[in-house]
Amino acid sequence: GVGMGMTVPVSITAFPAEDGSFQQKVKVSVRIPSQFQDNPPCPTDESIKIEERQGMTIYSTQFGGYAKEADYVKYAAKLKAALGSETAYRKDFYLCNGYDPPMKPYGRRNEVWFVKE
Repeated sequence: GVGMGMTVPVSITAFPAEDGSFQQKVKVSVRIPSQFQDNPPCPTDESIKIEERQGMTIYSTQFGGYAKEADYVKYAAKLKAALGSETAYRKDFYLCNGYDPPMKPYGRRNEVWFVKE
């Protein structure tokens, strides 16, 4: 019964298929606001889980516009190319992040993150 409002970024964990597209499974994550960090409200929907994300080092790229799956796939490929074959990062998933509400038409911010191994 507690409303926490929307936080940013909204983070989607993408599990890339062989062709680079998303597999059918994705995980959507939102940040619990600071005032609820120590004692978050319990979700009433069993499909919602509270997880603690450990600190990480990431490689990131940023782009604008209304991001779709194809945009995240494209920028993940660009980031992969920029990092080259010598850089160690997780290849089994990456994070797609959006920072803006749907009604913001201009100056949108999206990012792709690869997690350093």
